[in-house]
Amino acid sequence: MSAPITVTHRHGDHVAVEAGGVQLMSYVYKPDPVAYESRKPYTHPLRTLRGRRVSGYRPSDHRWHKGLQMASSHLSGQNFWGGHTYVPGRWYQDLPDRIGSMRHERFENFAVDQGRLAFSENLTWVANGGDAWARERRDIVVHSVEPDEGAWAIDWAIELTNVRDVPLVFGSPTTAGRENAGYTGLHWRGPRDFGGGRVFGPGDLGGDAMMGARAPWLAFVGEHDDVDAHSTLVFAHAPENDTAIHESHWFVRSNDTPMVAFSWAFFEEFALPPGETFRYRYRVVVADGAWDRGRVSRYLATHGF
Repeated sequence: MSAPITVTHRHGDHVAVEAGGVQLMSYVYKPDPVAYESRKPYTHPLRTLRGRRVSGYRPSDHRWHKGLQMASSHLSGQNFWGGHTYVPGRWYQDLPDRIGSMRHERFENFAVDQGRLAFSENLTWVANGGDAWARERRDIVVHSVEPDEGAWAIDWAIELTNVRDVPLVFGSPTTAGRENAGYTGLHWRGPRDFGGGRVFGPGDLGGDAMMGARAPWLAFVGEHDDVDAHSTLVFAHAPENDTAIHESHWFVRSNDTPMVAFSWAFFEEFALPPGETFRYRYRVVVADGAWDRGRVSRYLATHGF
């Protein structure tokens, strides 16, 4: 049974969710001060029900990594990820005139009941220079706050419409020539103490084999500094993602830069024609303890989309 939650909305800044005296998450939509980091909403901190922080914010190696956020590293020559841009034959370059942003417009359907928060957000993807390139409807649901399970979940859906008169072309550093660098899509950056974490998926998938793999879910188990504790994050695709505009692959690193992305353009670019829309829906489960494959499978089987 879901535990009660408390939702605090500081208008123009963030939405926070608390349960049992622990702030589980904060969804920040106030514009970032640094344009180079690609101004866009993000979710940080993320915490387990026991208060263990499981997201990183502006790490020294990538200042534009901020908890859990939607990003697109290569979009028709623009960078909606932040930071340096991969250029074929020139490695990464500082190209501030290519960095776009995602502008919060308004919230719709903001609803809270005892154990659930659900809201819709309208955003505009703005290219460097100020032109609107895409309209997004973002649906976020916080739910299944269950102390007996030791876990809670956030669902994140994107519905993106091209408002230009030419196609929007989505890619990644890998589509531009860098091996195993599918940076794009919904992205989580872990805390530094999660370096060396365990990564696995369904069946026999695990470790390095998860990079670039297609699978319905991926789990990341990290060990905390300071306390004798592990935490687990489970990243899962909604069933309808199998029929989305383009197939997704997992982008994951588990050593010095712990991160996971639902990469929607890992190996191949795809184009969104003018006026057309694509949709994806995801779930992230935040859990105390070191879950194994069996526990992840049982949880997902009993907590369907």
